[in-house]
Amino acid sequence: MNALDRDLLEAATNGAVDAVRAALDGGAAVDVRDEHRRTPLLLAALGDHVAAAEVLVAAGADPNAQDDRRDSPWLVTGVTGSVAMMRALLPAGPDLKVTNRFGGISLIPASERGHVDYVRAVLRETGIDVDHVNRLGWTALLEAVILGDGGRAHQEIVDLLITAGATPGLPDGDGVTALEHAERRGFTEIAGLLRAVR
Repeated sequence: MNALDRDLLEAATNGAVDAVRAALDGGAAVDVRDEHRRTPLLLAALGDHVAAAEVLVAAGADPNAQDDRRDSPWLVTGVTGSVAMMRALLPAGPDLKVTNRFGGISLIPASERGHVDYVRAVLRETGIDVDHVNRLGWTALLEAVILGDGGRAHQEIVDLLITAGATPGLPDGDGVTALEHAERRGFTEIAGLLRAVR
């Protein structure tokens, strides 16, 4: 790896926009990989450095490039819940079907972690598959109930997913539905939302 490529990786990690621009102008490879196969755009997404990401996207950076953990810039937006980063990556045409190491798309970790604004934005602004099933046999709806805390954020996410067309009766790999999980966990409000669409 040459010095310019190293400079670009470091600048992206730190969100140093001028240094990102300078490295690219000097001839750094826009999708150079570090020792974990992370690209500058992935490093910028991990740090939520939106302005740096916008420069990289304008230079043709790949929003789908996956590292050795199968994370990509686009997938990471679901983990961080950054709506600004999600929107910064949309012009790059991210593949909404690229999956992480659990076989999930960005909507699933966002739903699990209670990122209400992200879930709302990604459902409204993309054609993401609301019923995508990961390797655990879970959809975003199931994950919001199984791994969520039943509080206001997860209630709102369940409502957003249902409104977007999520199939409430889609069971997990053991045949248990989101409603059954909600009832078992004592999530009264979520159970009510799910019952209303049966």
